[in-house]
Amino acid sequence: MKHFVFFAALWLFQQSLSAAPAPAPARLQLEPGDHVCLIGNALAERMQHDNHWETLLHQRFPKHNLVVRNLAFTADEVDIKTEITIQNSSYSKGDKVLPARLRSQNFGSPDQHLASSKATVVLALFGFNESFAGPAGVAKFQADLAHFIDHTRKQNYSGGGAPRLALVSPIAHENLGNPNLPDSKANNANLKLYTDAMAAVAKEKEVPFVDLFAPSLKAYAGAAFKLTHNGVHLNTEGHKVMARLLDEGLFGKAGAPADFNAKLRAEVNEKNYQWFNRYRAVNGYYTYGKRSLVKFSDGEQRNADVMERERAVLDVMTANRDARVWRVAQGEVVPATIDDANVPPFLPVKTHFGSARVNRESAANPILKGGMSSKSGEADAINYLPSAEALKQFKLAPGYAINCFASEEQFPEIANAVQFAFDARGRLWVCTMPSYPQYQPLVDRLGNRSMPDDKLVILEDTDGDGKADKSTIFARGLHVPTGFEFYNGGVLVAQQPDLVFLKDTNGDDIADYSERVLGGFDSGDSHHSISAFTLGPGGELYMLEGTFFYTQVETPYGPVKNHNAAAYRFEPRTAKFDVFVSYGFANPWGMTFDRWGQPFIADASPGQNFWATPFSGRIIFPDKRPTMPQWIQMRVRPTSGCEFVSSRHFPDDAQGRYLLNNVIGVQGVLQHTVEEKDSGFAGKEIEPLLMSDDKNFRPVDMEFGPDGALYLVDWHEPLIGHLQYSIRDPLRDKTHGRIYRVTYPERPLLKPAKIAGVSIEALLELLKEPEDRTRQRAKTELGSRPVDQVITALVKWTKSLNRADPNFDHQRLEALWLHQAMNVANEPLLNEILASTEPRARAAAVRVHSYWRDRVNKPLDTLAKLVKDPHPRVRVEAIRSLSFFPTSKAAEIALESVELPQDQYLKYALDETMRTLERFK
Repeated sequence: MKHFVFFAALWLFQQSLSAAPAPAPARLQLEPGDHVCLIGNALAERMQHDNHWETLLHQRFPKHNLVVRNLAFTADEVDIKTEITIQNSSYSKGDKVLPARLRSQNFGSPDQHLASSKATVVLALFGFNESFAGPAGVAKFQADLAHFIDHTRKQNYSGGGAPRLALVSPIAHENLGNPNLPDSKANNANLKLYTDAMAAVAKEKEVPFVDLFAPSLKAYAGAAFKLTHNGVHLNTEGHKVMARLLDEGLFGKAGAPADFNAKLRAEVNEKNYQWFNRYRAVNGYYTYGKRSLVKFSDGEQRNADVMERERAVLDVMTANRDARVWRVAQGEVVPATIDDANVPPFLPVKTHFGSARVNRESAANPILKGGMSSKSGEADAINYLPSAEALKQFKLAPGYAINCFASEEQFPEIANAVQFAFDARGRLWVCTMPSYPQYQPLVDRLGNRSMPDDKLVILEDTDGDGKADKSTIFARGLHVPTGFEFYNGGVLVAQQPDLVFLKDTNGDDIADYSERVLGGFDSGDSHHSISAFTLGPGGELYMLEGTFFYTQVETPYGPVKNHNAAAYRFEPRTAKFDVFVSYGFANPWGMTFDRWGQPFIADASPGQNFWATPFSGRIIFPDKRPTMPQWIQMRVRPTSGCEFVSSRHFPDDAQGRYLLNNVIGVQGVLQHTVEEKDSGFAGKEIEPLLMSDDKNFRPVDMEFGPDGALYLVDWHEPLIGHLQYSIRDPLRDKTHGRIYRVTYPERPLLKPAKIAGVSIEALLELLKEPEDRTRQRAKTELGSRPVDQVITALVKWTKSLNRADPNFDHQRLEALWLHQAMNVANEPLLNEILASTEPRARAAAVRVHSYWRDRVNKPLDTLAKLVKDPHPRVRVEAIRSLSFFPTSKAAEIALESVELPQDQYLKYALDETMRTLERFK
């Protein structure tokens, strides 16, 4: 039936291409002083970052002094009446219903923001996300669109009457000829249906309508360059083309500007930058949400007062830039420096340090008594020690040593270091965010612009003495970049609410290419935003997000939504994005994989640790997972960053231990032995690897380096926490940040593996190395090489593996993971590993099978055997995998697992898989 519906839609699409064009729609009429507001999906939202269309708008109407405000949100749909019921609200922080358009708590309704912007003209761009409902969803889309039009026409946002309205269709899906991405046929069949549906409603309601679908298809065919980066989201060239199509569709070809005014576009860019930081302010939960009402040291002042004043400042700054846009549009020259002298003053903020401090001796709450909260663990006074003195505050496990690899003393640019990773050349990349908790207008500056200057810095130890001696700023002007990882010769970086790809294309180690890869992540709390970036064994990127968040992401495969915390999984090569775990985490800030690819997640605030496999099956939004067993029992909290010991430089008995940073209750790195128990794992805390008596020491990330030493990022801050201090507490540190290096002097350091620039064959040999990080870096480098060359060499390498080698099963598994990273399914190899005598390899292969389920033969028959595997971990993986098959047969197969012995994880995975599959009865 599904195939019939698809081909019927495809036939209608093909017939429509040869049909006579629709009559020209009525044009949108603009008047001087109009306030034009854009609403809709990512097509609309991204226009404020590119700004070619708005530039043309001011060029066409230079004397209209138009005010343009972009109110669009990635993945928004036209539906404004549906409420989504949460079945298990006890696991969703109390939310019982969600609006169709997800927003941070108390963000404000669409009508409220249109009224705040005094909209006289509303430009609505919808239809893309709705189109994934296929032909069956067209009637609902038309009804929702009609309701939206009728509702909007009843409003009086400006005080001068109902707004004028225009509808804009989705653009077509561009066929990039990339085998890793959808080829556009199915999406375009649906997009054409929804464009026609929109046209029909517009005609009935007599609303101006612009069809971008048909013109964009024509533009793709005639373009010398690709116009999108993933088929559905425009690149810079695409924005130029669509800007013209939209301009002519709204106003006609007569009077269309001949070219883009570069100076005018620069002014529009600056105006929209400040507006975006006002409308989409990070830390919304502390600006207008529940925590905005917390009072601080004077007993009255709240974040709501302080931050709403800053938004008022940004309103005035945006208006000042409107005026500059109008002047440049009319041919005037404006001063290089923007005059913002008319902004209201900031509210003075007193420090909350030392106030409301908890007396640990009299506290009854064990968390407070143990000094595991910001106020119970607060120092008596702020005292910043030089790095040489700070080193003396460490207490290490016997045999270990520590040195300072880099500090703000030599490299001021690493202040507020938050995450790091080593590249293929052995260099340490560090992202910093001195703007934390968020950009402060007119205070944070980059050159003569009001903007944050958070950075991505490359540190090098050129003489091999264990200390950095060279620093290069790869990227600056970032805003709270809470995570990054390497991909395809560049880096994927968090830029709330987006994931951005940065790359150096000319070899000077400075980013000169930028691309918004994903958008729609919530930004309600900058220390809960996507963070703790981790590469999985198959080349996929994992990102963690905390509570209070309402995220909706657009992809070529459809929108993905989540609320109140998650772990996300993203395949950069295929653009596939999904919710890996939807659970009521507080603030997960640590994820790692063991040698066999099993995932582990550390939730910072409660100090909880989870083996992630049992609760990582498919879940249907807005469901959340119920309480999950922990594999380590919390002693202290909160945590930030985790890692398994995998380094021959460390002692033999330390290998495989689970390391966990702790930042308040104690300040150091905890160690845990790891035991395989039933289907899962059990951890036991032993003596810490290190502790510090420096109350400013805040280890927030760790990673084994190419030399085998363990490296730690020290955020180095006396104030820690959003809730316990004002966003603008004057004692929040902006100047300190350190990297420490832990060694075991009795054992030799490793000779760093050569990765960058070596042959594919040499990189494949590195997949035999004992160190997890070395193998991961080698796979990342291989991922940037030509796919056909890598696969040809990989097949040959796999055949050459020695079956007598005790590590044969793991080496063969690495080959499978590399196939996964290159997005080349190898079913014979997969089947060989599924039949391995090593259960940990079989379990890992089941995970790969779940992601290749649409490319392997008879996947359910395979899973029917695996749910009866003698090893319980393989059965957990198989049960999890069945959650992705929305059929009664999958449910029947899953239930067969109860014929074998059960444990808590098997029961949990089965219950959750059945709960998901019951949705498809």
